[in-house]
Amino acid sequence: MNRSQLKLLTATALTVLTLGTSIAEAAGILTIGRREDSTTFDPIATAQNVDFWVFANVFDVLVRVDKTGTKLEPGLAESWTVSDDNLTYTFKMRDAKFSDGSPITSEDAKYSLTRIRDDELSLWADSYKIIEDMQTPDAKTLVVKLASPSAPFLSTLAMPGASIISKKAMEEMGEEAYAQKPVASGAFTVKDWLRGDRVILEKNPNFWQADRVKLDGVEWLSIPDDNTRMLNVQAGQIDAAIFVPFSRVAQLKQDPELNVLLEPSTREDALLINHSHGDLGKKEVRQALDLATDKQAIVDAVTFGIGEVANSYIPKGALYYYADNLRRPYDPEKAKQILSDAGVSDLSVTYLVKAGDEVDEQTAVLLQQQYAKAGITLNIQKIDASQQWDMLVNGDYDIAVGYWTNDILDPDQKTTFVLGNDTNMNYMTRYDDPDLAKLVADARVEMDPKKREEMYVEMQKQAKEDVNWVDLYYSPYINVTRKNVENFYQNPLGRFFLEDTVKK
Repeated sequence: MNRSQLKLLTATALTVLTLGTSIAEAAGILTIGRREDSTTFDPIATAQNVDFWVFANVFDVLVRVDKTGTKLEPGLAESWTVSDDNLTYTFKMRDAKFSDGSPITSEDAKYSLTRIRDDELSLWADSYKIIEDMQTPDAKTLVVKLASPSAPFLSTLAMPGASIISKKAMEEMGEEAYAQKPVASGAFTVKDWLRGDRVILEKNPNFWQADRVKLDGVEWLSIPDDNTRMLNVQAGQIDAAIFVPFSRVAQLKQDPELNVLLEPSTREDALLINHSHGDLGKKEVRQALDLATDKQAIVDAVTFGIGEVANSYIPKGALYYYADNLRRPYDPEKAKQILSDAGVSDLSVTYLVKAGDEVDEQTAVLLQQQYAKAGITLNIQKIDASQQWDMLVNGDYDIAVGYWTNDILDPDQKTTFVLGNDTNMNYMTRYDDPDLAKLVADARVEMDPKKREEMYVEMQKQAKEDVNWVDLYYSPYINVTRKNVENFYQNPLGRFFLEDTVKK
């Protein structure tokens, strides 16, 4: 450690201590450093990992994804049957309770699925419109009737947005209050949420698998600056940190007090393009941006070779990934010519950069240099990381790097989100292709796997042709823990299995 690192470490320690005595020393309380704060605890009202990754241990779902991230398994539904025509699903609920001690019933499940399908707050409605009717013949039976067969239906039930909430508590508290401090159905309950600082969870004694949970509680701390977050875990101020910068992996691996974890993921980083902003609405301009982006250089310089150049919105290894999808080479001269042929000169774009995000800042500088060779001016606008999502939603950007991790096994979720013209405006890009959106909907109800694969291959080809966004790279999850933390695990869909984590 050099002198400057020591000075920063001392300052960091003081900063943490001013927030109150560090609880990293407390037995049974796991502290995790992350970039952003949570935005809500209403499962239907967010599409952000910063929320979903906490939801997964506060709420339970009817159907879960296993630790390998490859199979479905029972959750609050201990079993289910499917009719021969694939239209009727009958779920048998297990004996389970909410954190307030009330039973989790089929009415709660029906209420939760109705909200994600119909509530105006829902960001996921399109994926659940397939539900035509739901009946609750008794407290432990939920019968779901679909409008047509749906290949991804069971997978969608495992998404954190479809978490089971308490109907009674939501109706009594109201959506706003519930979103602040919900009644939990999962391993932990929300004890407190100090906005901009931390989310404090404590073990839910009424969780149906409470005996499995070893921790007394979890604190998710918001530490936006990557360097500060890494120094905090090195100093023992926190037990674990996520979003480890690629540049720190080798160094952290040398620390005998740490475990650096590189887990298989479904993460893709992509350059989002706001199609509603002037010339960015032209396909040729977006193709020029793709040609002007040296993805391999970004992988080499920014990810230190840990990442891999992406060629599709469907991540490598995921269902229906098309390995032979088009890969535009880095060709700034061709990009310049395409812009000229399209009658676009002096193209200038503004890039939203999350301040303190080392990878985002490095990517911005590289893109600025690369685009200059194609005659494109890139203006860097640094913002607080917590601002980016609202700016994307409001369309207050030209380009910005966003990332995605799959939340379900089936490609329908991400495809709907980025190509299906749903309420998320295709990941806020405003990309609009009605024919492609129809193909997204048709693929959802196609039950023949071979035909479905052909449809997803076509969607990947079309998205690449239109440059819905610029695919950058795939990468693993990179987390770090102190040596006294065991079983800190994140599956390929991003879920942390904190119910199995042990702090010694």
